[in-house]
Amino acid sequence: MFARILTFSLAHRWPVLLGVFALIAAGCWVVYTIPVDAFPDLTNNQVVIVTEAPSMAPTEVEQLVTYPIERTLMGMPKQQEVRSLSKLGLSMVTVVFDDNVPAYFARQLVNERLQQVATSLPTGIHPVLSPPSTAFGELYQYTLTGSGLSPMELKDVQEWEIKPQLRTIPGVSDVNTWGGETRQYQIKVDPDLLQQYGLTLKDVATRVAENNTNFGGGYIEHAYEQYTLRGLGRTNSVDDIGNIVLLANQGTPVMLHDVAQVMIGPAPRQGAVLRNGETISGMVIMLKGENGKHVIELVKQKIASLHLPAGVTLKPFYDQSTVIDGTIHTVEHNLFEGFILVTVVCCCFLAASAPH
Repeated sequence: MFARILTFSLAHRWPVLLGVFALIAAGCWVVYTIPVDAFPDLTNNQVVIVTEAPSMAPTEVEQLVTYPIERTLMGMPKQQEVRSLSKLGLSMVTVVFDDNVPAYFARQLVNERLQQVATSLPTGIHPVLSPPSTAFGELYQYTLTGSGLSPMELKDVQEWEIKPQLRTIPGVSDVNTWGGETRQYQIKVDPDLLQQYGLTLKDVATRVAENNTNFGGGYIEHAYEQYTLRGLGRTNSVDDIGNIVLLANQGTPVMLHDVAQVMIGPAPRQGAVLRNGETISGMVIMLKGENGKHVIELVKQKIASLHLPAGVTLKPFYDQSTVIDGTIHTVEHNLFEGFILVTVVCCCFLAASAPH
């Protein structure tokens, strides 16, 4: 058999050489494009539905949000299980599919079922699908520092300048932010003044909502031209909010700043981040199935091209490419040692079997 293979190869040497070169080219292409990660992603094929239910107790979240969603998601094709978790103001439902189901097809099935349950949920509750990523996709973490900038200003830089640009990178699923202070326009009402003018908190909320919107007024024609009409009512500053009229008392308007203090302040915090005195942290998460090493290279290139405000510095403290490079080095070292060992063993056997 071996003699036939040699005879055929020698008789058709050019086709054999072309086949060898084609195999070498295919191998080089696979080595260049194969996804490289530090460890295999063992997460099953799942879709997670996250629903925020502000101020709801866990029992109400389970009864009014989690159970209707979980019941609607039952019985989908190639579904393994449905499990859920209900917390204060938060519902999470996980649907697990067979491994051979395409990830985006599974998300489409879940999204179709969620359209059916939308009318059964409380007003203002909207379930959303979490990004198609796993815990193994946490590629890159960094902190922000800025001389002379408050935690609120640093978080604004993270949310409005850094995060949107990092999310444009191919292979990035999402960018999470921790720490800092979330900017809010806050209205601190004086209850005694409300009682004096006969107002309630509901009246204040209604007037603010009604006086913070733009609307279209159609158009008018003049001299064979159309002029578009716009109603500009959206507030742009703290003063605009404070000048909202709540009611007219004996011909005198009562404005919001007469009964409340309008200011910019931080949202109530439920946690904090601290690393070497730095209070803002961000994490880049990769799409499931992407090439981790390639995505990290793109993230570094994008960060290098960012034009941050003066004094703001982005400091990485976790880079999964170092773990990947260490893993590749270990594999290369082990393969080289194995190659040497197999070569020595083969030479020993050949030497022992050679005729004297």
